[in-house]
Amino acid sequence: MATSPILRAMPKTLTRPRKRAKETSLTLFPTAARHGTCEPLYDASAPPLAPGERTKPSTQLVGIARLAASSPRADAKRGTEYFLLPVKSILNDCNSANVPFRFTVNPYRGCEFGCHYCYARYTHEFMEVPGDEFESKIYVKQNVGALAERDLSTQPVWGEHIAIGAATDPYQPAEREFGATRAILEKMAEREGLSLSITTKSNQVVRDIDLLKRISERSSLSVNLSITTVRAALARTLEPRAPRPDLRFGAVRELRDAGIAAGVLAMPIVPGITDSAEDLDSLAKAARDARAQWFAGNVLYLRSASLRHFMDFIGGQFPKLVRQYQAWYLRHGNAPDSYREEITALVRSLREKYGLGSLPQNPTTKSWKSPQLQLDLTKGDHDAPNENRHAPYW
Repeated sequence: MATSPILRAMPKTLTRPRKRAKETSLTLFPTAARHGTCEPLYDASAPPLAPGERTKPSTQLVGIARLAASSPRADAKRGTEYFLLPVKSILNDCNSANVPFRFTVNPYRGCEFGCHYCYARYTHEFMEVPGDEFESKIYVKQNVGALAERDLSTQPVWGEHIAIGAATDPYQPAEREFGATRAILEKMAEREGLSLSITTKSNQVVRDIDLLKRISERSSLSVNLSITTVRAALARTLEPRAPRPDLRFGAVRELRDAGIAAGVLAMPIVPGITDSAEDLDSLAKAARDARAQWFAGNVLYLRSASLRHFMDFIGGQFPKLVRQYQAWYLRHGNAPDSYREEITALVRSLREKYGLGSLPQNPTTKSWKSPQLQLDLTKGDHDAPNENRHAPYW
């Protein structure tokens, strides 16, 4: 276990005040633990459901819960069940001041990587499925290619950023068998002027380098590899089925060799476990050596199903940290401001030390074209393309 110079026996001066502290985390997705999929069906700040309240008769289910209950099982392997989930759209319209982009795309519900700290566990509770089954029941969205083509043609996507993998990993093991992510990217490759990012823990992203190169030639694209530690054994403890850290760094290198913008996200930084100056220095150095263009990090945030799951995990794997986590997270869901500010300053200093950026460069100016809208309305010259610059997305 990492020995943190920051997380120690907490003096009274660091005790959380009873009032809600102002959120100053440098998270890529502010308050994402409550709005990871931009589907306001469940308040993750609400008290936990009692075990007996988690399951309802199918006749009482509505919306996505009813669809999930009727989804046929497609396969089962590695202790995981896969279900085919009918959906009405692929683009989730966030339209919220709490996230720095308009649209998200999550080809799957649930994630087989089983990261113990994952904030998105609460999304399974939308479907009346316990959050602890987030990694064992994976719902594969159906007809994603056709739906992506329709959504990209009908939604106001020009000038708006689309974040792929905001809640579940688009390159989890299910992608090898179902190919939902690639089907969506194929439709995005037919457009120009999109603003896209992909966030993943998997080196499987390099499988789609051909598509990513086509997309980046016509649209703005960046790829984020989420890596929390360089230590393979610790990564296996925290992220049981995610690829090893060295494989993820290798993916960054391959993407950069292919001319694709790529960087590293140390998200989350786990107090007392991955937050030591030595560990974060090693992580930033490895990002630099892999030719990453940026390095960013944010402190662990816990609410709802994620909080319940992670506290059980800490009790079993890091029992000496239980009291500290209870003091920090049970009431407020976040570490104290003083701790987060210290981590922010440390990450900033590491970027400066290794010459890394804090975020992708501004997207290049590109025009928007949709195959469905290329109509020759006059016999004269067409109007010049709109060359408004896309806004940065975080």
